[in-house]
Amino acid sequence: MKAEIITIGDEILIGQIVDTNSAWIAEQFNLNGIEIYQITSVHDDTEHIAEAMRIAEEKADLVILTGGLGPTKDDITKHALCDYFNTKLVFHEQTFENIKNRFKNRNIDLNKLNRDQAMLPGACTVLTNKVGSAPGMWFEKNDTIFVSVPGVPFEMKYLVENEILPRLRTNGKAKAIFHKTVQTQGLPESMLAEKIENWETSLPENIKLAYLPNPMSVRLRLSAIGTDLEELKRLVGGEIEKLKQLIPDYIFGYDNETLGEITGQLLREKGLTLAVAESCTGGYISHLITSVPGSSEYFRGGVTAYSNEVKKSLLGVSELTLQNYGAVSSEVVREMALGVRKKLGADFAVATSGIAGPTGGTEEKPVGTVWIAIAGPENTITEKFIFGDNRERNIIRSSQTALQLLRRQLMAV
Repeated sequence: MKAEIITIGDEILIGQIVDTNSAWIAEQFNLNGIEIYQITSVHDDTEHIAEAMRIAEEKADLVILTGGLGPTKDDITKHALCDYFNTKLVFHEQTFENIKNRFKNRNIDLNKLNRDQAMLPGACTVLTNKVGSAPGMWFEKNDTIFVSVPGVPFEMKYLVENEILPRLRTNGKAKAIFHKTVQTQGLPESMLAEKIENWETSLPENIKLAYLPNPMSVRLRLSAIGTDLEELKRLVGGEIEKLKQLIPDYIFGYDNETLGEITGQLLREKGLTLAVAESCTGGYISHLITSVPGSSEYFRGGVTAYSNEVKKSLLGVSELTLQNYGAVSSEVVREMALGVRKKLGADFAVATSGIAGPTGGTEEKPVGTVWIAIAGPENTITEKFIFGDNRERNIIRSSQTALQLLRRQLMAV
């Protein structure tokens, strides 16, 4: 079953509010075997709404409209629906009773506008809204289902979960859809695509691969469509096993897992502790680690040593090392990691020093140059990276890369 979402409201088009409804509906429909074909936003205009519905009807089995069902004059969705389905507004007694009871319980007086919310298109099947005053409306035309729901998120969610999805599950049109996301870090999208090109080309026809890059990672989403959900899970799982053989060092997790969670899990499982010394990342690594509940079990703490004086006084970095090699160097970042590990009594330590930008670079050390060190019980490693000229992205990428290097060291313990 293919579905289109039509969001109605000038407030969305002028950027006054963010359309979170469509994201939630798309997720829920996909989980129930309904493929979202398109998402469209339209003005509070009868003709614009009708045009969007006509276009959607040609391609979609299901059209969900959100918004425009309030009691004020700018809420015109019901009138547009009457025009489209050649019907008229009629008084719906049960809806009016629900509105009266709702207002009575809240000690609010009814007025004409509230009563008008019980005027509904005669051709619709009314979907009772137990958490609000605007009901949902279900229409069918030329083998396409149209459902109109309020734009208020909690009312929309109630109707989707309790009225719409239960009806759609019984019509036999929904397919099985399964999504699995592989989280990778350390390879740019183009290089990653090159490494897995043969694997991607040989994917079964019913599995689609999407690259979802951001400064934190490159996510690979596998989407499978069929008739048997368990078979799809097995099929996707087999393909992921093949992928793990190709890029084992770069896969760190799945779906919504973060590197902060994964490294924390490894530290907890192995009974190890961690300390952090940050210069160019300015505390962002500590933020990623402590965003995970329970991180106090393994995270000793961190030092944001931005100045050379702090590197020397708190972390024990040698003045001679700073003079000979500069703050952005393998030698300094190594001493930072060893210093914070000793200072805080941790099993492992992470340290960063670099030029986040947009200024401060030289020919020898351009903006984006970052050194990262991981100090453990057995050895200390350092590695150099050049990320780019955007300060915010450099901080994020440096932090993620540091956690990825830490993960690999922990895996070897």
